[in-house]
Amino acid sequence: MFPALRRAYQLAQHLSSSSVLSKLSSSIISKNLFAPAPPLAATRTMATGNSAKITDWVNPADKSGEFKRQVSSFRNWISREAGAEFPPEKGRYHLYVSYACPWAHRTLITRKLKGLEEIIPYTSVHWHLGSGGWRFATADENIPGDNTTPDPLHPSFTHLREIYFESEPDYSGRFTVPVLYDTKTKRIVSNESSEIIRMFYHEFDDLLSEEYKKVDPFPAALQSEIDASNEWIYNDVNNGVYKSGFATTQEAYERAVTTLFSSLDRIEEHLASSNSPYYFGDRITEADIRLFTTIVRFDPVYVQHFKTNIRDIRSGYPAIHAWLRKLYWDIPAFRETTQFEHIKFHYTKSHTQINQFAITPVGPLPDILPKDEEVRAIKK
Repeated sequence: MFPALRRAYQLAQHLSSSSVLSKLSSSIISKNLFAPAPPLAATRTMATGNSAKITDWVNPADKSGEFKRQVSSFRNWISREAGAEFPPEKGRYHLYVSYACPWAHRTLITRKLKGLEEIIPYTSVHWHLGSGGWRFATADENIPGDNTTPDPLHPSFTHLREIYFESEPDYSGRFTVPVLYDTKTKRIVSNESSEIIRMFYHEFDDLLSEEYKKVDPFPAALQSEIDASNEWIYNDVNNGVYKSGFATTQEAYERAVTTLFSSLDRIEEHLASSNSPYYFGDRITEADIRLFTTIVRFDPVYVQHFKTNIRDIRSGYPAIHAWLRKLYWDIPAFRETTQFEHIKFHYTKSHTQINQFAITPVGPLPDILPKDEEVRAIKK
């Protein structure tokens, strides 16, 4: 990223003058944000059962206008059971993520909560997703975010898709993050975030100190409640923002956004009535991890980019807003894995099907409010 752009972006987080913001916005959008992608080492093209491009989130031929998420293809499991194909070992597995992606973000939060930093290294791709899919940053790029680097395991690989083809030469789906990769067999273990985080909960416990062994985001007493909440929150909220934003008909959009906000109302009521700091009481659980990655992106991106603008979180949902800020400001695993620059630039500059000119809005400012501040309307 251009140094001038980064300085402008960082400065924007601290500004509140509308006149200054107007000038800053003009400066930012005049910059060319697209570094040329290097040639692909693999010449294969992605097949999705139709002629859709990677950057077509809804097939233009689909008259329903509805976004339909691909089912993850790699569903192996790391297990500490004797004879497991993928046993837990320090340094054996490598995690590929995007800071922009809420599904990958789940794995980074869980990795840090469980103290797996020295056991499972990771690499983040560049925030831009183009016609070749996710690409790795090049050595001469200075992209924010830890480990946003070239692929340390495959120096010749320029795109994440090459890891998919290494594992499955005839792979024909989307090249998604996260990817949990086995360096011994040179195979993808899993690209399903909901299962990767559950592997992280306990399969590596024999390698951890007591402090981290006892961290249990999926306690037995709450498993049925967590699973029940996961089902509707995933469909209506986590995926609901995408159903709203990628819809290509008015009808599909209105169905999705109405469901999304009725579900946010349900979450607000739950949090307001529970008088607890976290979704299920006094301990962080999987429910908090999975919901946080959507809510932290809601005001900075989804409200304008995905047209989820019936209300925003900071002024429309006080209980959700308090829950969000407690996780972000009080728990390092949530704050230190949240990279707003990747988030804002990825969505607004990669989704050309819905944002043709790749304009990134400067606001809202700040990306997330401090715990002791509210928006002006709330203050009054």
